[in-house]
Amino acid sequence: MALKEPSFAERQQTAAKAKQLKLEKIRATALANEASLAERRAAMVEAAKAQQIRTAERKLANRLASEKREAERAAEKKQQALAAAEEKARKEAELAAKLISDAALLKEQKALRDSKYAARKARKN
Repeated sequence: MALKEPSFAERQQTAAKAKQLKLEKIRATALANEASLAERRAAMVEAAKAQQIRTAERKLANRLASEKREAERAAEKKQQALAAAEEKARKEAELAAKLISDAALLKEQKALRDSKYAARKARKN
């Protein structure tokens, strides 16, 4: 019986050796995991930095585009104001010319009436 079945002390030794082997295996994988974990953390930090840089660049590009659009709108408003002022000046000039021509026409008509009146008076005399 002693040859086939291990004693209690032998079983304890076998269990202790098995525990020790498991601990060594866990430590070895833990060290490997630490190295890969450090690499993954470094990669994550780099990715986060790259994302921050891209975000900052995108914000800068958006701000510059917004400023450009605002400048274009201001230039367009200025152009529209100039066009409106020119149109107003043109209309005022047309109105002044029409008033002058109307006044000249009225003078001409009055001169014609006066000449007809003078001719009638001259015929009567």
